Amino acid sequence: MKRIYNFSAGPAIMPVPVLEQLSRDVLEINGSGMSILEVSHRGKDYDAIHHEAMANLLQTLDLSPDEYSVVFSTGGASLQFAMLAMNFLSVGQTADYVDTGEWSSKAIKEAKRCGNVHVVASSAETQYDRIPKGLTFSAPGTARYAHITTNNTIEGTQFHSLPDANGAPLTADMSSDIFAMNHDFSKFDLLYAGTQKNAGPAGVTMVVARKSFLETANKNLSPMLSYLVQAEKESLYNTPPVFAIHALNLVLKHIQAEGGVAEMEKRNREKAGLIYSALDAHPELYRPTVAENGDRSLMNITFRLTTEDLEAEFLKEAKTREMDGLKGHRNVGGVRASIYNAFPREGCVALADFLADFARRKG
Repeated sequence: MKRIYNFSAGPAIMPVPVLEQLSRDVLEINGSGMSILEVSHRGKDYDAIHHEAMANLLQTLDLSPDEYSVVFSTGGASLQFAMLAMNFLSVGQTADYVDTGEWSSKAIKEAKRCGNVHVVASSAETQYDRIPKGLTFSAPGTARYAHITTNNTIEGTQFHSLPDANGAPLTADMSSDIFAMNHDFSKFDLLYAGTQKNAGPAGVTMVVARKSFLETANKNLSPMLSYLVQAEKESLYNTPPVFAIHALNLVLKHIQAEGGVAEMEKRNREKAGLIYSALDAHPELYRPTVAENGDRSLMNITFRLTTEDLEAEFLKEAKTREMDGLKGHRNVGGVRASIYNAFPREGCVALADFLADFARRKG
């Protein structure tokens, strides 16, 4: 089986053992004589997978099932931008948002459809090249909730510690760094993440919510958009994305077998360090786009070369070395290396070596 170094920001690389198991399960699951693509979402073969995935998700995050509920949704984080506000924000109420990039700005836009938004801080004026400091959350008891985007895939920035939201329930879009950094996840009242970066293929979005916070949700919503209904029905109100949830469950098992989130963070710091060190060693050619080293993402390493022609040459040569997905997001250009949990260390070594070699020849 040929495997290139896939630096894509998502859908992204998955663990090979998971892919191998999925390939078998596409033909037949659990000796049922049916593919995982064919089994009923109400049948015993899938029912066990569904509930195991919910349990494994909470276990991986070290959260208690007595305190937290799991909802499996579709529509990616983009739907959650709207669902979060629809469930917890009404006219006359205010929610706090930290604006750190394109995805957080889209979340803010959706929240404004439902109520007031207090932008705690923004790094928009510097093209989102940092995590803003001096966050000024609303006075205690005045914000319905606070929201952050923990990792910014386009801009290459990341929260390395969680902010104090001044007593407001803390919510987060963790789509691009869930399971990658070992936070105290009990600080969150609700978090959500699409699976297609660190947790599986596209198709399902994980929502983990504190039960006491869920009880305060808007009860006058369509069932499909209600966290309360979806949690009560265990995400089986309608047909769930069976294959994607099965893949997620396999990834969760893989993470646990490899040492859990703490081990993932350790590996991720080492992998990112290899590439950042190679970039910093050649300032004559490479321009990392994040202004402060402490804000650099472990997941998405973004940089420019001194000219666009050199960038094009760099990307073209990278492909000849079986490195793909390095082109920066279409809105910002440049180069982006996405190195999620499943990305191998040897791929980071290969890119670091290429960065050094290209700099010797072109710098």
